[in-house]
Amino acid sequence: MNTYATQMEAAKKGIITPEMEIVAKKEYMKADKLRELVAKGEVAIPCNIRHKNISPEGIGSGLRTKINVNLGISGDCNHYEMEMEKVDLALKFGAEAIMDLSNYGKTNEFRTKLIEKSTAMIGTVPMYDAIGYLDKDLLEITAEDFLKVVRAHAEEGVDFMTIHAGINRRTVEAFMRDKRKMNIVSRGGSLLFAWMMMTGNENPFYEHYDEVLEILRAYDVTISLGDALRPGCIDDATDAGQIAELIELGALTKRAWEKDVQVMVEGPGHMAMDEIAANMKLQKRLCHNAPFYVLGPLVTDIAPGYDHITSAIGGAIAAAAGADFLCYVTPAEHLRLPDILDVKEGIIASKIAAHAADIAKKVPHAREIDNAMAKARHEVDWEEMFKLAMDGDKAREYFESTPPSDRHTCSMCGKCVP
Repeated sequence: MNTYATQMEAAKKGIITPEMEIVAKKEYMKADKLRELVAKGEVAIPCNIRHKNISPEGIGSGLRTKINVNLGISGDCNHYEMEMEKVDLALKFGAEAIMDLSNYGKTNEFRTKLIEKSTAMIGTVPMYDAIGYLDKDLLEITAEDFLKVVRAHAEEGVDFMTIHAGINRRTVEAFMRDKRKMNIVSRGGSLLFAWMMMTGNENPFYEHYDEVLEILRAYDVTISLGDALRPGCIDDATDAGQIAELIELGALTKRAWEKDVQVMVEGPGHMAMDEIAANMKLQKRLCHNAPFYVLGPLVTDIAPGYDHITSAIGGAIAAAAGADFLCYVTPAEHLRLPDILDVKEGIIASKIAAHAADIAKKVPHAREIDNAMAKARHEVDWEEMFKLAMDGDKAREYFESTPPSDRHTCSMCGKCVP
């Protein structure tokens, strides 16, 4: 029988868990070094005790940059089979996390099947699910109702949850003083803001934060502290609302660690390239080096249809500057819900950003596959190139569409000098 409730509690007690052993092997790190990082909160291993099929991953300092894929059932796209195809695609291309953002119908049925199927960690945003799960209008939902949804997700086996606990009366005041172009673009944040304005009450996730932590601790669910006031355009980046919330998230991080609950902190959104590195350093400082989970950041607002690229540019810069976890963005961002091809494009773009950052951060062995690709190219070994490529099927398709007359040459650069 385990003598600990969470990975963090075990780490603080000097215990190396089976999950730590697996992650340490994946990361080429000594298990005791990893244990020390988990104990300090600088690495999280999101791993609900009820998610039996999971292949544990670590997120944080000194580890490979991980990526997350968003999907789920919604009113405009309630195709169960298509969402499961997206799950298969995410697992095929090595996404370490999948967030179920379902907000329509019997979301628990989809989530239960997803957790049974997925070896990747599963995340949710309970606020998204609250209205559908509870079958109530927003104004009728009570603080106890919100906690009921958190408990349900934890019991189902969710590994990490986005909880928007940092948008409280203080941060709202800062947000209201400093006018934005885009206001609140976080769906969870906007729902909570509306609930607070309608009821006159404090954010229930902030007011009842200790109760939230008790639920999460019981199942070893990692709290992903959501950035309800993230910027929705580059002109809103690094404003008073964003920074005020970040300060609150730093305090909430320490409170979670005191309860042995693992933490990730979520970050911006949209941001000009020259602000990204400073924001990563600011987050790490204010949030005590907790793992940082960023959406993008998207570095320009004028490329709808190509936001997997704007996001990958920002994600690579962010991860190289200290971010630990990238949420993918698809070409459909800002336009419609993504289809299968959009999901694939988003995954590959995010994987490229993460890998490029790992090379820059000198993550152990990150460069080895690139060196192997260089060797295969030098030897004009096409089969090895396809094997090493991030998307070997696409590489082969391009090559075979107009193959060179001599397979030992390259149609782009001719016969290579030995």
